[in-house]
Amino acid sequence: MYRVWNYVTNYSLLLIAGALIALVWANIDANSYHHFIHWVIAEDFLIGEAHAEGGGVTRTLTLHFLVNDVLMAFFFAIAAKEVWEAVILENGSLRGKKAMTPLIATAGGMLGPVVVYLGLAAALGIFDSVHRGWAIPTATDIAFSYLVGRLVFGAGHPAIRFLLLLAIADDAAGLIILAIFYPSGELAPLWLLLSFGAALAVFLLCNWLPRHLDRGDQVRPNSTWVRQKLSFWPYLIAGCLSWFGFQEAGIHPALGLLPIVPTIPHADRAFGIFAEAEQYLTDLLNWIEHHLKYPVEIILFFFGLMNAGVEFSAISAPTWLVLLGLIIGKPLGIFIMGWIAAKPMRLGLPEGMRMADLVVVGFVAAIGFTVALFVASVAFDAGPVQDAAKMGALFSFGAGALAIVAGIVARVQKVRD
Repeated sequence: MYRVWNYVTNYSLLLIAGALIALVWANIDANSYHHFIHWVIAEDFLIGEAHAEGGGVTRTLTLHFLVNDVLMAFFFAIAAKEVWEAVILENGSLRGKKAMTPLIATAGGMLGPVVVYLGLAAALGIFDSVHRGWAIPTATDIAFSYLVGRLVFGAGHPAIRFLLLLAIADDAAGLIILAIFYPSGELAPLWLLLSFGAALAVFLLCNWLPRHLDRGDQVRPNSTWVRQKLSFWPYLIAGCLSWFGFQEAGIHPALGLLPIVPTIPHADRAFGIFAEAEQYLTDLLNWIEHHLKYPVEIILFFFGLMNAGVEFSAISAPTWLVLLGLIIGKPLGIFIMGWIAAKPMRLGLPEGMRMADLVVVGFVAAIGFTVALFVASVAFDAGPVQDAAKMGALFSFGAGALAIVAGIVARVQKVRD
């Protein structure tokens, strides 16, 4: 992923287009919209939505399942790649003391929305019916947040780096939350042996072993042969096995490629999620990401189409719980925990960044959209509550306007490149 504008105009505009089409379609003819997204591709299939029948389980592959549970695995794999590089590489953005304040602020940016969401739900007396949606407002849409952050702070402001660190950490925490708290079915953890076994096997045979055989030989004939002759195929096969293991284990299969991402050979350094130089890295992990770019654009279009079709009449209490969790809980949580990290813990803020900037960063990070929509689709069964929660995720775009206003009030000085 290269420059922010390319990222946003490609990934996000197609996503927005799909979401807008879905909104219009669902409010013009809801029946035809829902018939379309739940169109049955195959019945009694190996993968798909599970149904209990006659003491056994059958699976139906629908268009909605294909997009949300199968194809979105590639989107989460890209997110996992950025998180993995930020953690493992020597110059990774989530390594060392420099990442501590953003990481602690991230914890506040997730805890704050949960407190606001559940607190308001309890106050309104609807806790039992909506409590499963607590994780929806913890999400941060990294692309839109980065775009708004640049508009408010300018590309060279240290708050932009802070925001990126926070968003990447938020993605990592979100993946963990999805895996632990939102299983797709009855848990059968033994199936995870298939996922992690496939990851271990492909790492040893196609990554570690060639490098071990090439030790001391700068020509690296074995690694070159594996790269040129086998390419990404062993990892795709391992990915399919891992995905199937996640499905059978009852963990959301869209996360099924996560164990495979760390096994793929990667560069010794990364330039950052929106750095133009990333396109010139030729390691297999970056090569795969570059070639997934256009397919993921199309996948995100269909994700928007499959998930954003909510009738405006669905707006109700869960809508406001999600929205207030984002636009109140996020800024408060990020500011409070960021202040604790910077002042009492004496970890400090990046040079040139003020405490007031933390509040603005909090509003920027309150744009949930993509991941919030996804969490809403797995937190609740299809119906009025899910639709209302999705509307809250869509309304979170309003946090961008609040961030611009907050930037003016806080007298943010833009810093150009």
